[in-house]
Amino acid sequence: MNSNRIFSTILLGSGLFLTACGNKDGAKQQQAAQMQAQAMPVSMAVVQTEVVTGERSYPANVVPLQETEIRAEVSGYLTNISVADGAFVSKGQRLYEIDRVRYAAAVDQAKANLEIARANLARVEKDLQRYQTLAEKDAIAKQTLDYAMTDVNNQKAQVQAAEAALTTARVNLQRSSIVAPFSGNIGISQVRTGALVSAGTTLLNTISSTNPIAVEFQINEKEIMEFSNLQSGKSSTQINLTLPDASTYGSNGRISTIDRAVDPQTGTLKVRATFDNPNNTLRAGMNLNLNVLSTSASEQIVIPYRAIFEQLGTFNVYAVTDSNTVVLKPVTLGQKLGDRVVIAQGLDNGNKIVVDGVTSLKQGAKVVDKAQMNQQQPQPQQPTK
Repeated sequence: MNSNRIFSTILLGSGLFLTACGNKDGAKQQQAAQMQAQAMPVSMAVVQTEVVTGERSYPANVVPLQETEIRAEVSGYLTNISVADGAFVSKGQRLYEIDRVRYAAAVDQAKANLEIARANLARVEKDLQRYQTLAEKDAIAKQTLDYAMTDVNNQKAQVQAAEAALTTARVNLQRSSIVAPFSGNIGISQVRTGALVSAGTTLLNTISSTNPIAVEFQINEKEIMEFSNLQSGKSSTQINLTLPDASTYGSNGRISTIDRAVDPQTGTLKVRATFDNPNNTLRAGMNLNLNVLSTSASEQIVIPYRAIFEQLGTFNVYAVTDSNTVVLKPVTLGQKLGDRVVIAQGLDNGNKIVVDGVTSLKQGAKVVDKAQMNQQQPQPQQPTK
């Protein structure tokens, strides 16, 4: 009898103990479920480093290596246009003609005046020789000899003036025929045959070289050493162009010129890259993007760009602490790589950050990883056959 009572007591105590333990486990599970329900579900990622290879794009524009305005150097009526608008011209090719007949006549007149001056000089020189012979015999007055010497000097000056006038006439004749100063493409003529043009003021046309051609862009002062090495050949990379129609230009370029000084207001420096342009695809003034292929020498931190949000001009991310709360961290952005971005400062390798859902978070908010939630959810049981 006593043994039965003892056994019943033991069973009753064991049942109460198991019930209490079950209640504790259930309370813990319920508390965890409540905490999980209060946490904001977000997508997370662990920060990792990698060797970055990508393209940096710079807004750029096409600039001819040689370009000049063609202006009239003599005044007169435009009598001939020898080239079609927009044509390719060779160095020395005749382009325009301005009153060439009139300037040719001016040369002939200057030649005649020079001949007259030389003839007059020969005459007074002979007179001087005769007066000098007579003066040696005291056959003429000394004043007459002085006058003869003055006439010779005056006539020599006349010859020099006539020679200068002939040179001017010849230069004007040469300038009345305008030729291409270098090979390149000429634009649309600003005047037509018969127009009256003025020396030094009337713009006739513009000519620019086409092959090779330059592309100018601005770099940050921090990149000066890198581009100096590219210019000197100490390092090399691929430099290509994205044209306005989003296509890629067919040949790569090279860094040819770096400007002398940094703009103190913007902290930028002008750089010029040179490209072959045999088909005249690159036109002067064209706006496009210059792309520089770059590979980092060391591993860099790269995160999804959608994890970044801007606040008061500062780029930030939400880092996740060990207690699953978020902390606002300002970051410095580096090179953009499609839908990812390099973080220059602000994060360390192994940090956990929020990728999706940053717009609904605040400092110190509780979060839970969506991926872990999906793993913890019970899978639906398959019906037994």
